[in-house]
Parts: sequence; structure tokens; C-alpha cells
Amino acid sequence: MAERDRDETGRPRNARPRDALGRPLPPGSAGVPRVPDDLELAPAETLAYAQDLLDRGFAFNAHEVLEAAWKSGPANEQALWQGLTQLAVGITHVQRGNRNGATALLRRASGHLAHANRPAPHGIDVGGLVEYVDTLIDDLVAGVDISASRLRPRLLL
Repeated sequence: MAERDRDETGRPRNARPRDALGRPLPPGSAGVPRVPDDLELAPAETLAYAQDLLDRGFAFNAHEVLEAAWKSGPANEQALWQGLTQLAVGITHVQRGNRNGATALLRRASGHLAHANRPAPHGIDVGGLVEYVDTLIDDLVAGVDISASRLRPRLLL
């Protein structure tokens, strides 16, 4: 059995390249650039980076950026960042054609965003995002085809 990739602290890592939707590629393949595991950005930088990735169709990478903020952010913002992270993962599932997985993640995203403090910090458009997510869920359940252009939500007011 092959030895598993590990970081400098011994935690498991997957160093395999990934495609634009975050799926592992064979070793040695040319994948998309990875988000560093130790990414730490200010909230405004996190949101700008995640928005750019979403706008370019890289929802999986946007989820990694948002997840870093969720894991390192203050406790009173955790539901907000968790909801944003789940939104990006839900979009990733839509991009991969996994409607059931997308619906489940988007429902969780909506719940976390709906319970975030208002007004949300950092100019995040929580109300608009909840409306966006709920409409996307309704369309997924109804079997509506979701175009790539619909998978670029605006994170900020």
C-alpha cells in the first residue's frame, strides 16, 4: 500500500492535483492551482478572493478559501463563514451534476446564513444570499437546468 501524503505535523494531506471542480487527478497531471492549506487572510481579502474564484467557476477553491476563514475566525462569526463555505460546496455539487448533494449542502448553508448576525459583518449580503440559496434549492428540486452563470452569487452588498 502506498504511503499517504502528510504535512509537516503528520496530518494526512492529499497532494494529488485536482481539476477545476476539486476532483483528484492522477499523480503527475496538470491540475488547477491549489489554495494553500495554511491560508490566513483578512476578511475583506478572503471575500474578494472567494468572489473572484466563484466568478471564474472555481467554487471548490472558493470553498477552501472560505473554510480557512471559518476555521480561524472569531466564534461569533462561525455560522456566517460556515454558511458561506457550505454555499460554495453546494455550488461545487451543482457543477458536478450532484443535485441531491447540492440540495443538502445548500439547505445547511441557508440555515447557517439565516442565523448569522445582522447586519452581517464585512458587508456580506446575508439576506440576498439566503434568497439566492433558497431559489437555487427550489430550482434544483424542480429539476430546472442551472446554467453556469447562475452559480456566481454576489457575496457582498
